[in-house]
Amino acid sequence: MEIWLIKDGEKSGPFHDYEIRRRIGTGDLEASSPAWHEGLPAWTTLSEISLFRDEFIKKPEPVEPTPQPGPPPLPPIPPVVLGKPRILRRFWARWFDIYLYVGIWWFLMWLTGRNIEALFTNPMVAMTRLVPWFVIETLLIHRFGRTPGKWLLGLKVTNLDGSHLTLGQSTRRALRVYFIGIGFAIPYVLLFCMALSAFTTKRIGAPVWDHVGKHRVDPKPFVAWKVVTLVCAFFGALQLQFGVISPVVMKLMAKDLNTEQGKPLKEMLEKNPPWSLPRRDQ
Repeated sequence: MEIWLIKDGEKSGPFHDYEIRRRIGTGDLEASSPAWHEGLPAWTTLSEISLFRDEFIKKPEPVEPTPQPGPPPLPPIPPVVLGKPRILRRFWARWFDIYLYVGIWWFLMWLTGRNIEALFTNPMVAMTRLVPWFVIETLLIHRFGRTPGKWLLGLKVTNLDGSHLTLGQSTRRALRVYFIGIGFAIPYVLLFCMALSAFTTKRIGAPVWDHVGKHRVDPKPFVAWKVVTLVCAFFGALQLQFGVISPVVMKLMAKDLNTEQGKPLKEMLEKNPPWSLPRRDQ
């Protein structure tokens, strides 16, 4: 529909109805503004034209909803701050646990009359004999967050939020250590894995198995008697292990000791033979 207007004494138009609505909305046209369209007998006001009558009806302002009382905002969660990685302390705790277990394992093999030479020279035994230890470690970390070595050196394994590891989390952590941390205890692979673990720990602040699993190792101050106990138990485990395997080592070295280069060592060992447990597998 086309509309004609009179504004400020001047006739203008025609305008489409949507343009009239726009001008009413902006306040440019009032209800008393003269207007005419085809079909009207005479000029009238905009408010009298049914097409625009509703535009001048004052619409109620929307009522703002009354805010309902809600719970107070949550306190800000402090960020998790990881301390120093404590590489040396973790290294000694790890290898104390392993050597303590290996010393006891060799003693049990000797006590049950197993063939020590066959066990010592079997590569599959070297790769798998630590599996029971990692089962034990899984249970200890899940239950206490500590192993003997970690307890003596004041270390505790938790999740980043401070909670205990679930049995599944502890199992996955132990598997990562066995595969990535010590490389199945295969000598050359073991050295590579240890170097890689030290590098990644310095780089990202945690070894791979704790970084991926979102775990942390919290240190406590050293306790003197615990450190002394660790040192004594460590050398005791080494002595126990060597007491079982030394006859086998001497037998395997016999060929080299009979050479010209091996004579000084042979004479020294004959004067001061290494301590060993009596053979039980004969």
